[in-house]
Amino acid sequence: MTCVAVPRDHHRVRVRRTALATSLYTPQSPLPAFEQSLPPPDLSRWLTGNDGIPGVITQRSGHAGPTVVIVSLVHGNEYAGATALDRLLRSGLTPPVGTLSVIFANLAAFARFDPENPVASRFVDEDLNRVWSAERLHSNAQSCELDRARELAPLIERADILLDLHSMLWDSEPLLLAPNTESSLTFAAALADPDGPDLIVTDLGHRGGNRLIEHPRFTTHGGGCACLLEAGGHWQRRTADTAEAVTMKALEFAWGQRPARRVMLRRAIVTDNVVAQSANFAFTESYRGGAFIRHGGTIIAQDGPDDICTPYDDCLLIMPNHRPARGHMAVRLAKLI
Repeated sequence: MTCVAVPRDHHRVRVRRTALATSLYTPQSPLPAFEQSLPPPDLSRWLTGNDGIPGVITQRSGHAGPTVVIVSLVHGNEYAGATALDRLLRSGLTPPVGTLSVIFANLAAFARFDPENPVASRFVDEDLNRVWSAERLHSNAQSCELDRARELAPLIERADILLDLHSMLWDSEPLLLAPNTESSLTFAAALADPDGPDLIVTDLGHRGGNRLIEHPRFTTHGGGCACLLEAGGHWQRRTADTAEAVTMKALEFAWGQRPARRVMLRRAIVTDNVVAQSANFAFTESYRGGAFIRHGGTIIAQDGPDDICTPYDDCLLIMPNHRPARGHMAVRLAKLI
């Protein structure tokens, strides 16, 4: 067997096969019926905003302190985070110091949500979580999401602390994704909890473009700190509860009410981004995100003529996608440190 040369060390995980095997987990099969125990929140009272930008609620304490930005609905069908922020705003949450901005980001996509086809309203024109490079924001390109990113950019550029709330389509344990900077990793460590998301991941970036946490504000020396929470499954009540609990930890950290942890609970570094090279990518088992594969060389998926193998022992699977389109991320492989 010979290795297939692909970018970013993917040759370490691809082995050419001579015959195709059959898997039960084929991308041609229909999507399963996902749990929908959480209805979409009523965001009508927040749509116009209170500071000149639709969907943005900004509160100023009048006292010196950090500028905190909490973001939800970067993807229009991921509304568990928006549910959490709606609850907190309705409770009368106000900052004791500094400034707090709550953002309901992709309102246009959220307005299209249909429980009969819940995956269809992720975005309108393009993924809002792939446009946060200076090149895209300052380009002449136009899209619904780029226009919204440019509208929100001044808030992002002033953020000292940013938490971006997301959820996941496929079954996975909650996790925190942070840029590989000391300030962001310290922030993420303050959010981690043995009873909630206890895994902090740094990765190779996304091949589709810069995510919000990769905005230059959070990747340059002396900038702000940022963290992305993957709170659990889309449309599940427990996911909104996790998002709310982690948001409160972020605010306590920002407002000096929660000490930073001295030791990471669990931290992993992504070593390989596995991208589907064919329309026939299929995992050999229905792997859950956060699963450990104990032995290097274990075949975990088939991608056209290739076996996808773990490149080392104790390989951690980050957010496996059981229906990846060709050219899309199928799974990230990570090591615990």
